[in-house]
Amino acid sequence: MHWGEDMKTRKWSALMILLASFAFALQVSAIAKAQDEYDDQSQDPPGRVARLNYSQGSVSFRPAGEDDWVTAVPNRPIVTGDDLWTDNDSRAEVHVGSTAIRMGQRTGITFLTLDDNNTQIRLAQGSLIVRVRHVDDDDTYEIDTPNIAFTLLQPGEYRVDVSEDGSQTITEVFHGRGHVTGGGFTYNVIAGQSASFTGSDHLDYDLEQLPSQDDFDSWAFDRDAREDEADSANYVSREMTGYEDLDEYGSWSYVPGYGECWQPVGVVVGWAPYRFGHWVWVGPWGWTWVEDEPWGFAPFHYGRWAFVNGGWFWVPGPVVVRPVWAPALVAFVGGGPGFRFSAGVGVGWFPLGPGEVYVPGYRVSRAYVNNVNITNTSVNVTRVTNVYNTVIVNKTTITNVTYVNQRVNNAVTVVSHDAFVNARPVSQNILKVQPQEIASAPVSHVIAAEPVHSSVVGVGRPVQTRPPATVINRQVVAVRTPPPPPRPIEQRQAQAGGHLNQQALVRPAGASQPAPMNQAPMGRPAPIQPGANQGGVNQGRPAQTQEGFRPFGQPANASQPANATNSQVKPMLKPQPRVYEQQGPAPENENRGGVQQFGTPRPEASQQPSQQQRAAQPESHPLVKPAPAVQERTPQQEQQQAQKFNQWQQQRPAPAPAPKPQSHPAPPPKSSPPPKNH
Repeated sequence: MHWGEDMKTRKWSALMILLASFAFALQVSAIAKAQDEYDDQSQDPPGRVARLNYSQGSVSFRPAGEDDWVTAVPNRPIVTGDDLWTDNDSRAEVHVGSTAIRMGQRTGITFLTLDDNNTQIRLAQGSLIVRVRHVDDDDTYEIDTPNIAFTLLQPGEYRVDVSEDGSQTITEVFHGRGHVTGGGFTYNVIAGQSASFTGSDHLDYDLEQLPSQDDFDSWAFDRDAREDEADSANYVSREMTGYEDLDEYGSWSYVPGYGECWQPVGVVVGWAPYRFGHWVWVGPWGWTWVEDEPWGFAPFHYGRWAFVNGGWFWVPGPVVVRPVWAPALVAFVGGGPGFRFSAGVGVGWFPLGPGEVYVPGYRVSRAYVNNVNITNTSVNVTRVTNVYNTVIVNKTTITNVTYVNQRVNNAVTVVSHDAFVNARPVSQNILKVQPQEIASAPVSHVIAAEPVHSSVVGVGRPVQTRPPATVINRQVVAVRTPPPPPRPIEQRQAQAGGHLNQQALVRPAGASQPAPMNQAPMGRPAPIQPGANQGGVNQGRPAQTQEGFRPFGQPANASQPANATNSQVKPMLKPQPRVYEQQGPAPENENRGGVQQFGTPRPEASQQPSQQQRAAQPESHPLVKPAPAVQERTPQQEQQQAQKFNQWQQQRPAPAPAPKPQSHPAPPPKSSPPPKNH
């Protein structure tokens, strides 16, 4: 009897242990899965954007996904899919970190790709001068024109001109080295060369000396010299977009407790950070601040603000190679659902102080939260983690945090909900709220305000100065696949059920599934497929082009199907199947002089892939075909290219002779001292 009961007890105990082990395994699996979701960096936004910092004449802007052409507003962040157009007698300058992009008159560009490592620009017509100060191994700078793709391989100064009819592209390399792909051939363009390419299916290629500088060259080089002397580069990284304008509008000083700080000069009475400007909606970040002052970019997207001795000082934080850009380093007051100030339904905010943790209001990983904080302020990573776990993981509102600037007199700005979402000038729409009411209002990292059309377009005025229709629909050649731009804000809101802002809030995004190449997530690059081009230069075979990417300036079509063909980027003829990331740059002995011929494709019947191969390959794009096999150049072609290179080399002006050391006459012999009289 006892033996049977003992067996039952043992079986019961074993069953309980098994169930407990199973439950523990499920819990560990759930924790691991949640941890993977919080650590998933695949949906993190880029850590850099572009900035329009200078314009002269008539410069028009169109935000990605929209039809509206408006006056370009300085300091508005420029992101993937945005368009710029300079009209007659107009110029513009855009910065991406330390890289300066300067547009001549009647020039139309689109930022096809702009992320941490890739700057891909569509130049449909006009003149572009690019100064690249720094190139990392995984950085790509590509300028796509109607007949070639020009990749900038080294730091230097480059110019690209596209004729009005799009039939000719001229590339000039003042310093550096570039690589051209188009018409089934590749060309190297080195310092001191001007290479012109005419045609499309077949390129006529000419190599010349650099022409004499024109007014556009001189203007660009003068701007470069100004940046070379920027004193602010001693205090912040040159990769901090907007640093180049700080010297002219403020001064640096040492502030005890904060280190080297910058203070603006000439601000109006009652000035406070994040008050003289407006809010816009920029995907994928969401609500983004645009400051009015010409210097108002870096101090509002990097670092922190401190109120010291009756004045505001910008504290840039530690100097890192590339700080992470943020849409607005603020905390929001009373912007939650159901909250109402006595003056009405409004939205308030104040600048974060040094050492205070910024929690993004958009989908990011744990690593992103660390990086956006430690690159912009001196803060302990443990503190960032504690705030992250409290707000994001546990979804608990922090009520015991004392924000320094929340209690600074006149530091909190409040506007109506209507003024906030419609991008109205904040300084003209401030609500008067009593200090005690502000002090008791809830503080949050997010804002319950849904964007509308005017939130995306901003304060720019509608204009008629836009690219001609021929330029609007002109295709370009590309070696890198650009992501599709977002759809118009109305379509995105409809898809989100009117809760687009809520969809963008920070929360685990879940494990990302590899999307087909023609179905990339809205507004984001498609996941990299095995063996695909991973963000660099594909020297020949274009990666599969994303569907849904519309041409520069082409109006968004609400009735267009989701799988519409990408007509923006056309495949190059007979491209070379070389990928820089996988195979490295072309050897010099293969490309000296710059041309390489490719063979014709084999008959399709002999290349039919098996069913298993088709299943393993990413979905193809109707405008892209497999690259044909590469053939060796014929001796005649080698000789032709060698002749062009030798002619260019022979025409080069002789280098200036090195100055000879000046000869100095031998010093006269020292005279003997006079004899002493004894």
